[in-house]
Order: sequence, then structure tokens, then C-alpha cells
Amino acid sequence: MNEEYELCVTTDILLEYEEIIKEHMGSFFAEYVLDLIENAPNVRWITKYYKWNLIKADADDNKFADCAIACDAKYLVSDDKHFKILDKIPFPKVEILTAQDFKDIIEKKLL
Repeated sequence: MNEEYELCVTTDILLEYEEIIKEHMGSFFAEYVLDLIENAPNVRWITKYYKWNLIKADADDNKFADCAIACDAKYLVSDDKHFKILDKIPFPKVEILTAQDFKDIIEKKLL
């Protein structure tokens, strides 16, 4: 809320967000959430120039890893088990946090 963190997205990431939100909460809510993301001042639009293809178990997840690499993200936050492989890849390094880990970091900063 205080814009301390920057959310890096690509068009294909937003398309996946839209698909999942529509599936679970409907079109109206999906449109609302995407509008919030697209217009938030702490959102950075990323253009990927290279596909690393680091995640073999679910190739569709590579869009998130590629975006994290392209924007030099400090963290990629996900509870998806397919991202665990990134812990074993020394280069390019992508630090994976679970949602709980990220929540813990935020809470510590608030104390």
C-alpha cells in the first residue's frame, strides 16, 4: 500500500491473472483487479528479450521467471512447487519466496 515494493509484470502475466481471476471470481472482478494493477504507480511493465526456459515441469511458469530476471527482481513470490527448481539454478539467480515468507518480511518491516 505504501508503494515500497514494485510489481513487475508482462502482458502474458496479466493475461494469466485475468484468466485465473475470471475462473474463480468472474469477469467483473477480473476487470477491476487488472485495472488496479495496470494503473498502480508501483507497477513496472517489463519487456522480455530472452526466454530462459528454466522451469521444465510446467513451461507456462517460465513467463514469471523470465520477468523476474528481466527486471532484476529481488524476489519471485509463489507457492507453486514448480518454482522450487530455481533454488538449484546458480545463474541466473532468482530468489523464490512463498507467500508466507513474503508476508513475514513485510510484517517484520512494520514492527
